[in-house]
Amino acid sequence: MCRQCHALVHAQELEQISAAAKILEDQGQLLLAKDQWLKGLPLLPAESTQTAWIQEHARELELAASVSPKPPAQKKRLGRFAPLAPIAAALAKGKALLALFNLKFILSLGAFFGVYWSLYGMKFGLGFTVQILAHELGHYIDIKRRGLPADMPVFLPGMGAFVRWQALGVPVETRAAVSLAGPLAGWIAATACTLMWVYTGSGLWAALARAGAWLNLLNLIPVWGLDGGHAFLALTKKHRVAILTVCIVVLVLLGESVFLLIALGATWRLFTKDFPSEPSTITVSYFAAVVCALAVLMWMLPAQGFGRP
Repeated sequence: MCRQCHALVHAQELEQISAAAKILEDQGQLLLAKDQWLKGLPLLPAESTQTAWIQEHARELELAASVSPKPPAQKKRLGRFAPLAPIAAALAKGKALLALFNLKFILSLGAFFGVYWSLYGMKFGLGFTVQILAHELGHYIDIKRRGLPADMPVFLPGMGAFVRWQALGVPVETRAAVSLAGPLAGWIAATACTLMWVYTGSGLWAALARAGAWLNLLNLIPVWGLDGGHAFLALTKKHRVAILTVCIVVLVLLGESVFLLIALGATWRLFTKDFPSEPSTITVSYFAAVVCALAVLMWMLPAQGFGRP
């Protein structure tokens, strides 16, 4: 494990082992799946949560195999193809691309697009959906590059979207980085829309850019369920005061109400006593940088509040 970013050094090999083991589990080959999972132990730190999880899961598989009835003849025949599991795992190198065909992801994305198409028209609905997708992929990519399991985003029309993942005991600093990766990716998407507005002069691009920037700032409010709430778990009281100060300064300069909401949330979190055991200078800098970057876009773009075409 990298001591600085806590990413797993052998993340790709572990991904392949995990994929092969899951295939064997789906086929009912529990003992073969157990052996496949155990291949990951030499690639993990002995004291890591991932190691403990694999050991416990291997015991569960062994127990399940001892009490489960014999598989029907068809499953036995399928079991003959178990040696092909590593080949299937090798194909999983393109897992991120194949995951695009996840049915839940596609259906929820289509429903999400349909809602905003009906509200604001096809062009704005499509652009807005792509920006939310960029935000969620920011989380997804940051999780996967650390060698941690995650599902593709699920969209909730009218409410937002989320990426389900397993933290597996990673430090709060790493969880904060994963949380802030979404607003950072959202800023990149909003910046692209801003550049298109500057180039074309089209109000549609300006509306998309402002809507994206506004929603990503809204996500930074440090309350439960939002990215800002998770990121604040890595901030000491002094660092929370720093974020509060940044938001107040930007609020005075721009007059945008969303910064007031972040400031109010930061004020509340000064009294919640959920401070980390160790300070994280990286997290407070990351948080402040994303806030300021999104503030610059809000300053550049016309209108106030949520963008409209």
